[in-house]
Amino acid sequence: MVAGLLVAAAALAGTRDAAALTVQEAILRAKPAVALITAEVRADVTMNCGQGPVTVNPAPFVETGTGWFVDGRGWLLTNAHVVDPAHRMPPWVTHELKKKAIEQACVAPALKARGLMRGQRPDLEDQIRRQASDLALASARITPRARITVLLSNGTLLPAEVKKFSPPLYVDSANQPLRDSGRDLALLRVKDGVYPAIGLTTREVQIGDPVRILGFPGVVVTHELLNRSATLEASVTNGAVSGIKQDAINQDLVQTDAPASFGNSGGPAIGDDSRLVGVMTFVSLSPAGGAIVQGFNFLIPARDVGRFLQGTEVKAGDSPFNAVWAAGIAALREGRYARAVAKIGEANTMLSGLSDVKRLLADAEDKVKNPPPRPFPWAWATLGVTLVSAGAYGGMWGQRWWKNRFRVHPTQVIAFIENGLSPVLLDVRTKADYETSPLKLPGSLRLDPEEAERAPLNLEPQQLIVAYCTSPDEACAARVSHALRARGFRSVRILKGGLGGWTNARLPVEAKASLPSIGLELYKNLTAGDSERRRFKAGEVIFHEGDDPRDEAFLVHSGTLEIRRTFDGQERVLSRYGEGELIGEMALFRKEARSAGAVATSDVELIVIKEERLEWLIRNRPQLTLEVLKRLSNLVVTTDKERAQAGIVR
Repeated sequence: MVAGLLVAAAALAGTRDAAALTVQEAILRAKPAVALITAEVRADVTMNCGQGPVTVNPAPFVETGTGWFVDGRGWLLTNAHVVDPAHRMPPWVTHELKKKAIEQACVAPALKARGLMRGQRPDLEDQIRRQASDLALASARITPRARITVLLSNGTLLPAEVKKFSPPLYVDSANQPLRDSGRDLALLRVKDGVYPAIGLTTREVQIGDPVRILGFPGVVVTHELLNRSATLEASVTNGAVSGIKQDAINQDLVQTDAPASFGNSGGPAIGDDSRLVGVMTFVSLSPAGGAIVQGFNFLIPARDVGRFLQGTEVKAGDSPFNAVWAAGIAALREGRYARAVAKIGEANTMLSGLSDVKRLLADAEDKVKNPPPRPFPWAWATLGVTLVSAGAYGGMWGQRWWKNRFRVHPTQVIAFIENGLSPVLLDVRTKADYETSPLKLPGSLRLDPEEAERAPLNLEPQQLIVAYCTSPDEACAARVSHALRARGFRSVRILKGGLGGWTNARLPVEAKASLPSIGLELYKNLTAGDSERRRFKAGEVIFHEGDDPRDEAFLVHSGTLEIRRTFDGQERVLSRYGEGELIGEMALFRKEARSAGAVATSDVELIVIKEERLEWLIRNRPQLTLEVLKRLSNLVVTTDKERAQAGIVR
């Protein structure tokens, strides 16, 4: 029990397992690693609109998406379709640039020459556009300039280079996949540095697992009511795994109901442990109008991401930033604000100004200056009290076990006998206790405890020995057993409860000398509470006829006495009693004064038995009750005979 509590305390005090992360911690650990990816293609386009060649620089073609650092040395992952316009520059990209050039080189000058602005004459504007396209589009010469950039949440813009590329899944007009369709992943490289990184989960996802998609949805990035920070800090949407599917070329996909939009492409979807579950790849569009249908979005599984990274130098999730940043988040959550400032500040030194890092650092610094009121640590207090209690009880249990390791109960001794182990019973009571009680265990041998270290014992060392006494806590038997073990007797046991425990278990005893049955039963049931004794010299009166019994009866322990009664002025001896006889009980039963007196005829020692104790014994010890009834029956018969003889005499 104590060990289990100590383990629990260590778990509370130590670093918590990733599975125990809160939702906020899981998101905060991953979010700094997410960046806005931009693929931009600029071009110089030379064309002839009918008035000679002209060169223009149309508005660039721009594709945005989401990327994330998979390795803190400067390796990022995104969708291939996000960077494809700048990486492979498909024909449709140059075509779009030529169309923009026609607008700039042909349509705008023609409208201006007619004194028109765009939108004034849509029919004429469309006619000019068609004529210019027919004339200039095919012969246009284009000189493109492509670049891919990574925008961090601190505003740093980094040029990136594609290091590995698996094409996106494209379909033709017949809805058949193109031959070069792939896994839609691109591995990017930026300059060396220390960046956050997201690791890959090694667990197979299950339907119902929580999913959180991080990214830069276009509806947020281009929102007219938001400032530039919308392009710096990733948004988070929550959902769950809702299915396991395959794409048109039988590649695995994870379906999720976490909302996504254009711009989320390439973004990481993380689980509760802040590790990658999948990479956002495509959404679902309505067949009617092409609008996004939420709740049916698809991820590239982390397993396939790992396969894509094979053969590269990427170490997924590896970054010195991660450990420092995670420690700072945990410290802030746990209320250790000074440590949080130190750790988050260290992360900020590694890569300065990341939005989440700045915000948490400011929060931690504010809490250092203005600590919030701390609730009473009930959990720790409870744990402390539990540990102290467990330690105390454990110590008590250990002490008890140590004390009782050689002790056996009376029933165990009987089991030894029944199993043929033939234990030797040693009576090791002190001399005074031995002489006081007339009882002993059947067949037991007497060993004076003072002689235990040297008295000869004709027993084998392996002989099972059970020592008993009447001392409190079996102290005398414990000393003797220790001495016997020191002498080489290996199997020495102590009878728990001693002679009293044996008799209380209703096991047989025998008398050292001849005792009446009632005395034997009384001795078997006497306890330490029945230890009051009274001694009288020969000739002393024990009690007088007519005395108040004072709720007392007596057991004759040693010596002899006479019961006397006065008849017609003459004192007569009614009976004589010796060791083991019960006297004085009649007055208790009758609730009246003593009907006769008692006089010691030799030195007498009596054991006092109180009325409530005698009544309890009679109610609870059937054999004793039977002996009392026999005694009363004999007394009635004797009295009747005496009365009959007295009548004859008269």
